[in-house]
Amino acid sequence: MPTETKSVIVGTAGHIDHGKSTLVEALTGTHPDRLAEEKRRGITIDLGFAFLEEESVRFGFVDVPGHERFISNMLAGAAGIDVVLLVIAADESIKPQTLEHFDICRLLGVQRGVVALTKSDMVDADTLELVRLEAEDFLRGSFLERATIVPVSAKTGAGLAELKQALRNAATEIQGKDSARYFRLPIDRAFAMKGFGSVVTGTLISGSVGPGDEVELFPGGEKLRVRGVHSGGKTVERATPGQRTAVNLAGIDHTALKRGMVLASPGKFRKTRRIDVRLELLPSARKIKPGTRVHFHAGTVETIAEIFLHGEKELPPGGSAFANLKLQDEVLVLPGDRFIVRLFSPVVTIGGGAVLDPLVRRPMLKDMGRAAFLATLERGSREEILSSMTERALLGLGHDEIVARTAWTEKEIHEAATNISSSGRVKIVSTEPSLLVSGKLFEEVRKKILEKVDKFQKENPLSPGMMREDLRASLGRRVRNETFRAALEELAAQKKLDAHGELVKKAGSEIALQPEEAKAKEQIELAFASAGLAVPSVKEVLDKLTVEPKRAEKLLQILLREKTVVRVTQELIFHRGALAQLKEQLSGYKKAKGDRISVPVFKELAGITRKYAIPLLEYLDRERVTRRAGEERVIL
Repeated sequence: MPTETKSVIVGTAGHIDHGKSTLVEALTGTHPDRLAEEKRRGITIDLGFAFLEEESVRFGFVDVPGHERFISNMLAGAAGIDVVLLVIAADESIKPQTLEHFDICRLLGVQRGVVALTKSDMVDADTLELVRLEAEDFLRGSFLERATIVPVSAKTGAGLAELKQALRNAATEIQGKDSARYFRLPIDRAFAMKGFGSVVTGTLISGSVGPGDEVELFPGGEKLRVRGVHSGGKTVERATPGQRTAVNLAGIDHTALKRGMVLASPGKFRKTRRIDVRLELLPSARKIKPGTRVHFHAGTVETIAEIFLHGEKELPPGGSAFANLKLQDEVLVLPGDRFIVRLFSPVVTIGGGAVLDPLVRRPMLKDMGRAAFLATLERGSREEILSSMTERALLGLGHDEIVARTAWTEKEIHEAATNISSSGRVKIVSTEPSLLVSGKLFEEVRKKILEKVDKFQKENPLSPGMMREDLRASLGRRVRNETFRAALEELAAQKKLDAHGELVKKAGSEIALQPEEAKAKEQIELAFASAGLAVPSVKEVLDKLTVEPKRAEKLLQILLREKTVVRVTQELIFHRGALAQLKEQLSGYKKAKGDRISVPVFKELAGITRKYAIPLLEYLDRERVTRRAGEERVIL
């Protein structure tokens, strides 16, 4: 079987005019400077891209600017970098932008790299060795401490083969990205191509994309269709993570697209203006206090952020803390995304970090558990994170909320939820749609339900139970329907409650009548039974009882539920025996005289007046004993 090609993004970093673009051209045959102004001035102003295939590895080179004025473009290119190619000119050694680019790569979490000593043909051997020693000393204790240092000359070609081998070696240590995750492409360029329309480019950081896919454009939320995809300078059926990718979009003008926007799987994520992060300051930075404004860079987005520290009065140089960032613009970021902050003025890099929670509200002084929660988000397992998120969700945690805040796949969510539900810490109260609540909240709801039902039955001894909807409403708005339903079903399964139909009562409980109530109930039944079909009004019957009206009405309700008596209209109630006899009379009439009967004949047959005849006939129609046909009834 052929080996699958691995896509690796290499980002160049280094001081202006140290030969980054020239080196990329020597390696790939493509000069990344794409703007006439760049070629004229000899510096990279915007992002340049080139590609190289080496032994089942497809390298995508992002040549980013070295000039301080164009540092924001460097940050846009740094999104998605797997390997940094740190360029140090042998004739100048380490310079200011070398330091800043290196700090940025470290803050962005880049783990692998190679160092190229360019222009090695312009110095003698002793100078080259001195620069190499200076580079080793500079990198000591950093993620590039063991990086290969390769002297090269783009002019003579010396060292290029060794540099390619060093890049291949670094690529073997890069873990492949999962194309099964949700699609996300931060946009770093947008333009129009004749015959194609709007095109955006970026580094595909997760998922995959192909022609015909629907994508969502953030932060606006527009749903767009993909017309075509290019990667590595050619058309592809599907772009996968780690590839430099160009996407041709239908339904939008290129002027509505700009750097900082993101294409993503539709309906999965949410834009945000507040995020909780782990913030690190560089040792060279000044201390910062709450309310400090900074330039914020994440992926390809650049905006202004106001910093609030969790539990700290200030953050010293070289320090690290949990922080809440209030962003000036709406963005799409997800947990684990790296970011850079630069001082508002003068604009220099002062720190960076990682996003922990992308969807947060304004920090609350009384939220004492926030720091512990963020520590769980930072270092906890999926099970620990999901448990903590659920415990802090007052109404429960739905599937869509979990995806938006974690970017976990369906499988990951299901596995984590199943694992923690078995421990009792979290309860799955619904699967369609999915809803989790904390075990503590679920137990509180169960307890409240039992208390409400018990109290109701003590206060209403003649009621067979509490109406289900009244019980749910009594728990308040913070208990969702799914939680109520799951708690009630569990209590019924445990035989602590009976919950048949619309009534809920304590399991095994029966209505216990006092002697006077039992006598009154018998009197009500006798009054309707002895009246036949010429029944008295409900008021007449209840007024003759010795119990108070409220209890009398409840006794009547018991008879109605037992179907001893039947309510035909609001005012007319008949004993079931009288109605059964009437149905037998109609059956006999049908056998003797046919299946049609008029109102006068029905009155005579039943021995009643029109006052009772019409309501009874309408009742018989509803019971499908008769069917109206003009002025007559057909006996069915």
